[in-house]
Amino acid sequence: MGVPKRLTEMQKRFAEFIVFGGPDGPVSQGEAAKLAGYSEKRARQEGSELMNPRLSPLVAAYVGKLKEERLKKFEVSYEGHVAELARIKELALKKGSFSSAVNAETNRGKAAGLYIDRKIIKTGKLEDMSEEELEIKMKQILDDYAPLLNTQTVEGEAIEASSDPVHLEESTLLQDKKSSKSSESFEPIYEESSSDPQK
Repeated sequence: MGVPKRLTEMQKRFAEFIVFGGPDGPVSQGEAAKLAGYSEKRARQEGSELMNPRLSPLVAAYVGKLKEERLKKFEVSYEGHVAELARIKELALKKGSFSSAVNAETNRGKAAGLYIDRKIIKTGKLEDMSEEELEIKMKQILDDYAPLLNTQTVEGEAIEASSDPVHLEESTLLQDKKSSKSSESFEPIYEESSSDPQK
C-alpha cells in the first residue's frame, strides 16, 4: 500500500479547518477531523495521523501551502498599506467622520515618510551631576512647582501660603471667620510656611 498521489476532499477540508479554523474560531486536530467528515470515534487519531508528515505527506504539504497563502493575503506591503488607508479615509469622509479621515491621512503621510517623529531620551544619575548642576536643577524644580508648594488647604479650600507677615495675618483672619461660622467648636491651627528644613 503506497502513499496516495492526490488529496481526497475530506483531507482538503481537514487542512482548511486546521489553517482557517471552524465557524467558532480555531479548532484542534480532532475537531478539524470531525468537521471534515471523519468518524467521531476516530477523529482524534485521524487528526493526529493527518498532521504527521511521514503518514500523510500530502496533507502536511497542503497545510503548509495554505498557511503561506494566508500569510500572503494578510501581508503588509507599502502599496497595500497606503491604498488601505486611502480606502479608510474615503469611507470615513462619506460617513462624515472627519477625525477618522484625518487620522487615516496622517498615517498615510507617516507611511510615506512625510512625518518625522523625534524623541530625545536623556539618561543619567544624580551622582553623575556636579554640585552646581544639582543646585540649578533644584532651583528649576522649585520654580516649576512653586504654585503647588506655596498653598495650604483650609477646610477644603486652597489658600496661598507666604512668609509675608501681612499675608499671614490675612490668612489667619480668613480662618477665624470660617471657624466662627462653623457649628463645631475647635481651635484653628496656624502653620507658617518655611523653606528652612530645620524648622
